[in-house]
Amino acid sequence: MMKLYLVQHGEAVAKEVDPDRPLSERGLHDVEKMALFLRRSGISVGRILHSGKRRAEQTAQVLAAEIMHGDQPESVEGIKPNDDVAAFGAKLDDLHGDTLVAGHLPFMARLVAWLITGNDELGMVAYKPGSIVCLERQEEGEWQLQWMVRPELLED
Repeated sequence: MMKLYLVQHGEAVAKEVDPDRPLSERGLHDVEKMALFLRRSGISVGRILHSGKRRAEQTAQVLAAEIMHGDQPESVEGIKPNDDVAAFGAKLDDLHGDTLVAGHLPFMARLVAWLITGNDELGMVAYKPGSIVCLERQEEGEWQLQWMVRPELLED
């Protein structure tokens, strides 16, 4: 059964500081802490996707260094903050093997709700920057929530 790790990028600097909005020092620290936690938990993925925005790309790269075997993270269309979750969710049927997606709110929270209930308006999970939700695809193609971890739950 395939696992899907849905990650909100780490905390980014304000747009006024840098219009590209890279990860802040805290954001980088939180993502590194999460990456170490995932590796120590025995989690690895064959594919990491991100939105192409700088903060999501950096998050994907930090996570890939610890848990990805093989290729590099790849930028994909359809996972920006306000993109259609149903359209992206339909593409998940083509994925095989554990996959991580690094993206943005509200998209990530809406995707979790849509995959579990078919309704992207339900508030199923409360993401904070750097949080990870793990879903598992069942044989019948339905998704189940396995766990969620926020950076503040992990030791520094």
